[in-house]
Amino acid sequence: MNHELIVILDFGGQYCNLIARRVRECGVYCEVKSYKTPLDELKAMNPKGIILTGGPNSVYDETSPSYSADLMESGIPVLGICYGAQLMAHLLGGKVETALTSEFGGAQLTVLSQDSLLFDGAKETSQCWMSHTDYIAQAPKGMTVTAQTPVCPCAAMEDRDRRLYAVQFHPEVAHCEDGMLILDNFLKKVCGCSGDWEMSGYAKDMIKALREKIGDKKVLCALSGGVDSTVAAALVHRAVGDQLTCMFVDHGLLRKDEGDSVERICSKQLNMKMIRINAQDRFLSRLKGVSAPEEKRKIIGEEFIRVFEEEGRKLGKMNFLVQGTIYPDVIESGTDTSAVIKSHHNVGGLPDVIDFDDIVEPLRLLFKDEVRKLGIELGIPEELVWRQPFPGPGLAVRIIGEITPDKVALLQDADAIFREEIKNAGLEREINQYFAVLTDMRSVGVMGDGRTYDYTVALRGVTTSDFMTADFARIPYDVLAKASSRIVNEVKGVNRVCYDITAKPPATIEWE
Repeated sequence: MNHELIVILDFGGQYCNLIARRVRECGVYCEVKSYKTPLDELKAMNPKGIILTGGPNSVYDETSPSYSADLMESGIPVLGICYGAQLMAHLLGGKVETALTSEFGGAQLTVLSQDSLLFDGAKETSQCWMSHTDYIAQAPKGMTVTAQTPVCPCAAMEDRDRRLYAVQFHPEVAHCEDGMLILDNFLKKVCGCSGDWEMSGYAKDMIKALREKIGDKKVLCALSGGVDSTVAAALVHRAVGDQLTCMFVDHGLLRKDEGDSVERICSKQLNMKMIRINAQDRFLSRLKGVSAPEEKRKIIGEEFIRVFEEEGRKLGKMNFLVQGTIYPDVIESGTDTSAVIKSHHNVGGLPDVIDFDDIVEPLRLLFKDEVRKLGIELGIPEELVWRQPFPGPGLAVRIIGEITPDKVALLQDADAIFREEIKNAGLEREINQYFAVLTDMRSVGVMGDGRTYDYTVALRGVTTSDFMTADFARIPYDVLAKASSRIVNEVKGVNRVCYDITAKPPATIEWE
């Protein structure tokens, strides 16, 4: 693709992917790469600039991630953030020491240089966000200190001639008052980016790339009917037309009436060639007796592939498999510098051997809100683009413990009621994701004059821009009360409803 590129080198920082989101918000395309990526490989990507992320390590620890000092002499603009700033100082001969007073959270930043491109237009004093124990005690030769806090003498430094910049704080965090301005200055005033990257350009470039990759070969799409897989399918369909066959596997773990809805929208509205496979018994049989969430995901991921293989053989040789993997799926499934939070069936549950030549993941570098924008750009109906996110394993990861047909039916009904009440309240666009979970807990209740001992349903609603972090949605009590009353009265087997008020982190959005 021929758009401007910023490379973000990941040193294990908790905010690495938030940096990527902020760069894209500035209208500049970026990709996250491991710190192990060789410099020659980076240069070959022809980036307009490189950002070194934060990380939990100390630059003096022999096992800590590092990089070639030649990067600083490459002529490519570099911005070091937190650990990235300390690494820059260390590689250039500066001094990094352990602070007597650590800084975590808000701090008052004072800008010392009024002619710094990085701080052009920034307030002389503002709130920034710190998260560090080590600090830059002495800036390297040739670098000028441009900002400080009361306990951090070098909160920012730069060498304008070599286009090297470093900040000890986190400009990507919302609590950093001038953070977006600082990032925008680096991208446009230092790196010379135009900031004109948008979805129309991405769609055009990706369609061209898909045509080149696929050629005249056949493609099978793993269609779940969710936003991600549908947008991925539409993108490939735009590129190669009827070379694409969409296979929709109804694994018996979909939301209420979802199978019929998916079939109607994809085959009739989007005119895609589609095959529906009813495999409810097959999946539920394989999941019988399984309670561990990771085992559920692995089983479902493998079974998906096996179904595609078997059905694909009936169609003749299928060269490529399309999946709707998006960036948070990739990140949460673990990289060299981040722990595995949970495996996603698109990236972590694939068997070692499959019958396809290659897998095509056209959304692999996009966040959820970007996928929605792309969907609108491709002309997908809004009702589908704004559909509630739904995990590939479906209700399997919303049923705690063993899965049975009765539990699936119970949760389908409870979830449908909750989603209906959210829609009735006009909140469906304000809450980014909302759903019901069937817990494995039973408790005593009373209905009429009788004692009950039934399941507890948990309701979950979150607000988020990128699904990497999320806060619980402040759903009005009367809406929750109506949903709760309807669930316990209309869904047999439920006598208690709770609302999950945990943010991500420490929790994940899904329960399993």
